[in-house]
Amino acid sequence: MNFTTKKPTKSLHLVSLGCTKNLVDSEIMLGKLKDYEITNDASNADVIIVNTCGFIDSAKEESINTILTLHDERKEESVLVMAGCLSERYKDELQKELPEIDIFTGVGDYDKIDQLVNEKRSSFSDEVFLLSETNDRVITGSSYHAYVKLSEGCNQTCSFCAIPSFKGKLHSRTLESLVKEVKNLVKSGYCDFSFVSQDSSSFLRDMNIKNGLEKLIEEVEKIEGVKSARILYLYPSTTTLKLIEKIQKSKIFENYFDMPLQHISSNLLKIMKRGKGVEKLKELMDAMRKVPNSFVRTTFIVGHPGETQEDFEELCSYVQEYKFDRANVFSYSDEEGTAAYDRIDKVAQDIIDQRADILGEIISKTTKESLENEIKKEFEVYIDGESQEHEYLLSARKKTWAPDIDGEIYINDNELVDENNEPLKLKFGSTYKVRVTELIGDKLLATVIK
Repeated sequence: MNFTTKKPTKSLHLVSLGCTKNLVDSEIMLGKLKDYEITNDASNADVIIVNTCGFIDSAKEESINTILTLHDERKEESVLVMAGCLSERYKDELQKELPEIDIFTGVGDYDKIDQLVNEKRSSFSDEVFLLSETNDRVITGSSYHAYVKLSEGCNQTCSFCAIPSFKGKLHSRTLESLVKEVKNLVKSGYCDFSFVSQDSSSFLRDMNIKNGLEKLIEEVEKIEGVKSARILYLYPSTTTLKLIEKIQKSKIFENYFDMPLQHISSNLLKIMKRGKGVEKLKELMDAMRKVPNSFVRTTFIVGHPGETQEDFEELCSYVQEYKFDRANVFSYSDEEGTAAYDRIDKVAQDIIDQRADILGEIISKTTKESLENEIKKEFEVYIDGESQEHEYLLSARKKTWAPDIDGEIYINDNELVDENNEPLKLKFGSTYKVRVTELIGDKLLATVIK
């Protein structure tokens, strides 16, 4: 009698740090290693991968601390992989200083991670990996929402940013590739999409097409099964009033405007090399705000070399006046290889920290105002599942909002009933109309009404 023994399944623990763009790359690695069982227990994992972020000091520290902690926890025969931006940016130094790591790889070999793990070797390709519709992804965190990456690299020359030094110039995917990927995802049950890249509004400009996002909107609108979409990370000098109007008129794309401004002072915008005069910039921002039911988010940097107290006060006044729906503030981080790194007019760290705290408080107030404005309103949400707060609360997200970024809404009541007049069981991943009843802390409470 012949017996066949099943090969033991190996387990994989993957940590994705940094932005949503890193998440997509992590999903590619999961796709290449789909024969592995995903585990949250790093101490028993056969393979541990940390997809690192190398953007600013705090992200770099988080990446290093995470990988050293996982090394301390892992079992002796496991394989520890350091991948992503930080690994790419400091590949020579890290390979010398971190003998704990078994495999190093950067931003060019996500689709070869299975080979690297099997052969237990490091690799740094010359080209940045560019996603295509043929890549098999294991999408995490949602059964209905997916991030779709538009491009890699960036043609901007912002004084504080080192990304082009290790990600290279803008390299867009073709529109055909994106359409095919979205269609494939729709077939797999996904209906809500967030399009991302370093500079989304420059999509296709490397192919001499200046209205790439407008063309993307037109093509995605033709795809049956797409319920909603949004675009993240617009850039001031490549965003146009026509694009804003295109988004406003779209029946699929939400009136979601995410443009990292970094500053509003004319002096600082010039120093930062942001490529847009302050009047034109405010014109764009005003146009976004005038769109009915618009949602506007941004990020700012305080303490950049050359920032005066007057510059900072101008920024604070603008944030108070504009009342962004969501905003983040970052303390300036001195990055090697950037134009700001060599400036002599540095701001003292204690002043940077103080400014970050002041602007953070202003942002907290404007965010609360934005949430309070939702009370008594009715709109569509996606139901994600049970909340972590309480077993009788469901976690939902306004259809306009981006997942894991803009917050969640608690569903605490349901007016819908079935044919037996019993409360209708809500389906996770589906959309429902709700009425917001109150704000508790930073969470909206709502009742399902349709």
